[in-house]
Amino acid sequence: MNKLTLMTRLTLGAAVGALALTGCAGTGDDDAAPEPTTTQSEAAADASNPEAGAHDHDPDGGPAPEGIQEATDPRYPVGEAVILNTDHMPGMDGAEATISGAFDTTTYSVSYTPTDGGDPVTDHKWVVHEELDDPGEAPLAPGSETVLNADHMSGMKGAEATIDSSTDETVYMVDFEMDGMEMTNHKWVVESEIQPGN
Repeated sequence: MNKLTLMTRLTLGAAVGALALTGCAGTGDDDAAPEPTTTQSEAAADASNPEAGAHDHDPDGGPAPEGIQEATDPRYPVGEAVILNTDHMPGMDGAEATISGAFDTTTYSVSYTPTDGGDPVTDHKWVVHEELDDPGEAPLAPGSETVLNADHMSGMKGAEATIDSSTDETVYMVDFEMDGMEMTNHKWVVESEIQPGN
């Protein structure tokens, strides 16, 4: 009887141990932290950057800011059909567009906290030198602090911002359709974010 009890205990102990190891080990697929995927990365970007998620751009971008210099010989003249090669907003990459303005200025990527209490926005592309409050001489160096006069998105105008980077590429306003919405004078795309239309 003692032998049977001991055998039963050993057998049960081994079975429980094997089950415990199997439960912990699994197939290896669910043990490790999941690798970041594009979807997860985009979701993280959406949480920290309203532009990456639901956009809140006004469909009518309005006129170019006062004092900006029209480009004299842009690669893509006003009225030309182009393809957008950037993803500032969902539905933008690959969209057909028409150039509605071409300008020579310094264009900046900026990070800022919206004045309406929204989440901080990082690496917003783009604002032009003429949309900054009393900016001085262009270009401003990365890390420079400034105040935005642009109102591309809610909470942007009057926000304190940090310059992330700058470019002197020709910058364009474009008209295009995105998610069924007609966008006119959308600000801004730089020349490297555009390719010739078909």
